[in-house]
Amino acid sequence: MQIHIIDTIIILLYLVGIVVFGSWFVRKSKSPDAFMAANRSLPGWVVGLSVIGTYISSISFLANPGKSYMLNWNPFVFSLSLPLAAWIAVRYFVPFYRKGGEISAYHHLEKRFGPWARTYAVIMYLLTQLGRIGTILYLVALTMTAFLGLDIKLIIIVTGILVTIYTLLGGIEAVIWTDAVQTIMLIIGALITVAVILFEIPGGTGQIFKIAGEYQKFSLGSFSSSISKPTFWVVLVYGIAINLQNFGIDQGYIQRYITARSDKDAEISVWMGALSYLPISALFFFIGTALFAFYKTQPALLPHHVTGDSVYPYFIVHKLPVGVTGIVISAIFAAAMSTVDSSLNSSATLVLQDIYKRYIRPSASDKESMRVLYLSTLFWGLIGTGIALMMIGAHSALDTWWELASIFSGGMLGLFLLGIMSRAKNPAAISGVICGILVILWMSVSPDWTGSMAKFKSPFHSFLIIVIGTLVILLVGILVNWIRDKWTINKSIEQ
Repeated sequence: MQIHIIDTIIILLYLVGIVVFGSWFVRKSKSPDAFMAANRSLPGWVVGLSVIGTYISSISFLANPGKSYMLNWNPFVFSLSLPLAAWIAVRYFVPFYRKGGEISAYHHLEKRFGPWARTYAVIMYLLTQLGRIGTILYLVALTMTAFLGLDIKLIIIVTGILVTIYTLLGGIEAVIWTDAVQTIMLIIGALITVAVILFEIPGGTGQIFKIAGEYQKFSLGSFSSSISKPTFWVVLVYGIAINLQNFGIDQGYIQRYITARSDKDAEISVWMGALSYLPISALFFFIGTALFAFYKTQPALLPHHVTGDSVYPYFIVHKLPVGVTGIVISAIFAAAMSTVDSSLNSSATLVLQDIYKRYIRPSASDKESMRVLYLSTLFWGLIGTGIALMMIGAHSALDTWWELASIFSGGMLGLFLLGIMSRAKNPAAISGVICGILVILWMSVSPDWTGSMAKFKSPFHSFLIIVIGTLVILLVGILVNWIRDKWTINKSIEQ
């Protein structure tokens, strides 16, 4: 399944162009504040576009159509939680971080619970980003090797190097502006796909809705009270938790709040990112539904071995016009790069702010700080690329990693909420985090238990891991703090 030479040239031109464009910002990222926060000068609309680009990874670009092709629109419920998360972010998170003025999302945790909390959150975030970079690079290379006929290792290495180059040279401003461009590419790629399907399918748009209705393709899932299946309610609650995590504690998002030139621009970026993602994600799910109808009316056009996530890539290569195929594949590359560049810059920022300047050289000069930022970006790019190479052929390793990522991120969100929603002290926070991580670990690994251990399996769907883990940290922390206060009061009365 290889593409025309013209499409290959378009892809290469796009990759070179985006690297040159991102690297151009090197002249504006000479200081630490410029590299990490763009001197707090960016308009809300461009920051909002970058938020959308970060949301839509190459996995979403291909997987969402695959999900709606195979099943229905149940995963789209995740997007429905975004307006609520955006309202909370604008009401509480944006003012909180912009008023504090700190570039690091975890600086306040030290003030609240001590150095351990800040360091714990930073380490968990950095580990999560390493896995994220490796996974995105691996999966986009897995797709591209089928398109381009190139060795998967070569694609991983080249993509990793290109993203690292412009992120290292241009800093956060390069990340945000290239993400904005890449978001536009994503939307163009999706719209072109829909237009071609509507033009090619016998019976037109009406046929799509007729077939989709017959097979319940637009269903948002069951509305039952089951906690072991991805019902409408389970996916909705999961979406709220994940989106609160993104807007509330993800360094990549927090940095974007700081780069905005005003509080109003920061708010605009959140609303723009959240509300725009709703129709954009619907567009991707519609592609899967439309492809189902397309091949249902013309089954001879689809080989029997092409199913699920492979259908959209097959359509891109075999049905899109020459030239258009190159644009859509460039959009897939854009989705991957807009996710990886954000992870690289945010990770380098935390290494400087929360590790180097916190424990090694608090009074580091601007020149020394820039050296740390450059080396950290390079290091994270190389390590992330290395992890992607290690993932080749190890599909089970991907599932294991995302389970571990749930443990890391769940603990971070619970600790953050405990800090802003309660008066819990340090011992209560430690107790809550320990209990929460144990619960998250049990929910993650127990589904594989057999024999006598099978009766201790978690009854909850995996989407509820972060939800329940976060609640445990929050509630245990509050309870322990209440018990400690009661004990202190009683002791003082006795004395």
